[in-house]
Amino acid sequence: MAVTVHETSLTEAADRLWEELPGHRVEILNGSIVATPPPDGSHRNTLSWVTVELHKAGAREAGLRYLQGIGLWLPTGPDDYAVPDFSVVDEDYRDELVEKNCYAPHVFRLVMEVTSSNWGNDLVTKVETYARAGIPAYLVVDRKHDEVLMYSGPHGDEYGTRSCYKRGQAVPVPASVGVTLDLSVDTLLDGD
Repeated sequence: MAVTVHETSLTEAADRLWEELPGHRVEILNGSIVATPPPDGSHRNTLSWVTVELHKAGAREAGLRYLQGIGLWLPTGPDDYAVPDFSVVDEDYRDELVEKNCYAPHVFRLVMEVTSSNWGNDLVTKVETYARAGIPAYLVVDRKHDEVLMYSGPHGDEYGTRSCYKRGQAVPVPASVGVTLDLSVDTLLDGD
């Protein structure tokens, strides 16, 4: 009996997986496909609340846009891309479309992930990946460990600064983002 093996590119496999798992976020990180299930209500509430806080802080007037689920083209491999939960980007980000609805890393000021079932990616893989992409600030709402982490100052595949915030504290958004804003850890973890 002959077995036929169909070779497919990583991108084609990711596209097929995306079609087969509606509502899942499919990414290619360091040459591996990662599929994340749809977020829960608290996760979505957190993203909505951050949107409102950025608006109140004048982010649009500062030339920024804040978006959920926008693609980020990564320099870590020929097919690598991520879809952060939330991003703050330059207002002219549309001019920097690379491919597959993903934009060049230099238009991203901050990316944010709210942990879910695959929290290890957010706490390890994406820290290195986003640093290598030169993303100035990476905010992780770590619901598994009940804390919020802010990474800033990317250099190589790591961030120069890692700050950990606990309940009752506020997370200052780094100046590199372009707005002055403190975010409540409790609201980030629990949603609004």
